[in-house]
Amino acid sequence: MSIKSINPATNEELKTYDPLTKEQTMAAVETAHLAYEQWRLTSFETRKKAILEFARLLRERTDGFAKLITTEMGKRISESKKEIIFCAQIAEFYANGAEKFLADQVMDVEEAHAYIQHTPIGVIMGIMPWNFPFYQVTRFATPNIMAGNTVLVKHAANVPQCAEAIGNLFAESGLPAGVYTNLFIPTEFVAPIIEHKHVRGVSLTGSERAGATVAAQAGKNLKRSVLELGGNDPFIVLEDADLNDVLEKAVSGRMVNTGQSCVASKRFIVVEPLAAEFLKGMKKRMSALKIGDPMDEDTQVGPLSTEDAAVKLSEQVTATVNAGAKILLGGSRPDRKGAYYNPTILTGVTPGMPSYDQELFGPVATVYIVKNEAAAIKLANDSSYGLGGSVYTKDISRGRRVAEQIDSGMVFINQPTKSQAELPFGGTKNSGYGRELSHLGILEFVNRKLIHNME
Repeated sequence: MSIKSINPATNEELKTYDPLTKEQTMAAVETAHLAYEQWRLTSFETRKKAILEFARLLRERTDGFAKLITTEMGKRISESKKEIIFCAQIAEFYANGAEKFLADQVMDVEEAHAYIQHTPIGVIMGIMPWNFPFYQVTRFATPNIMAGNTVLVKHAANVPQCAEAIGNLFAESGLPAGVYTNLFIPTEFVAPIIEHKHVRGVSLTGSERAGATVAAQAGKNLKRSVLELGGNDPFIVLEDADLNDVLEKAVSGRMVNTGQSCVASKRFIVVEPLAAEFLKGMKKRMSALKIGDPMDEDTQVGPLSTEDAAVKLSEQVTATVNAGAKILLGGSRPDRKGAYYNPTILTGVTPGMPSYDQELFGPVATVYIVKNEAAAIKLANDSSYGLGGSVYTKDISRGRRVAEQIDSGMVFINQPTKSQAELPFGGTKNSGYGRELSHLGILEFVNRKLIHNME
């Protein structure tokens, strides 16, 4: 079955690709292993030169790559441009920092000299999502390549043009064949790749179901894995918060990438004294958002990534409302071509309803009203997910105290969860495990070898 690129703003087919055969796929694994045997011996300077060239080309061709993202998965063009620039920043961060991050670590022991050496481990498989098609690949590939590993990437089926462009860009940057390999393959080829003796680890960003499957396959074959599986991020508003600031960040936090972000703010937990004004302001701001062509710089709400995604979101909202929730705004699809969904606010959501603990991947906000700080913390932690979260208060010490009680991988005070090259990214509970970005991201797939000698 061919792999299709479809414009979600029009639902028109753009291009098709033929997938690799099983034999071609296994041959690619062998090529990646042969490349590893040489790449692992290269100097940091050699690796750095290629990755900095990758970053330079991203900056040079920002507009073209951004248009590709927008055309293929519907991201607003302004956000697509920011994604490409962020990729360049990540590449530069690891190119310039890898040697320091992987430097020998001297151990403090008596009557001996001991240190930990960080060495590459082999071929690493990456299974990447569609919502940030350049960023997700860059944050996986660049630290591993700088560490001396080689990578295989199976990108999401609905962004094949982005996948092809990234592979071509790494090749143009000077990486030898096999150091980075794009794989157009069906899902059933993933397990044989993980089982292959030359593949030493797998990183997946995607659904909880996919993560559980890949983790089981990796564990069965004694391979390392890193999983980032989405979230249901709480956005806690305490009674001493600056409401105008909160409302601005509530909308931006929920609507990033038209709501299709693992760390988008999704559950708005507001204490009673601010609840009425928060609901009024949130409704006013979200109802004013302009739906339109994602290529138009003035558009504030673009399409979802696919028609299937829009249908799924509609079904989740309908099921939640049928279970007793209330619609404060939206709750339907606009009358226009494409995979669009109207900005929506739900209230009255209780445990057992679909949106209480499911990730709503789109422009739908769920607002909860609680009595106090303790109730807000309890509700925030009543989720199977634990990726990101945010707390809003004028008292920073209070914000830190609340943040320390939130069961998630990341908590931000007075701003929505964000990604930054220098900051570790990852979650806990059903949001997965392991960390990407920061110095921690390059340590996930290296051997921390102890070397010891008596003095």
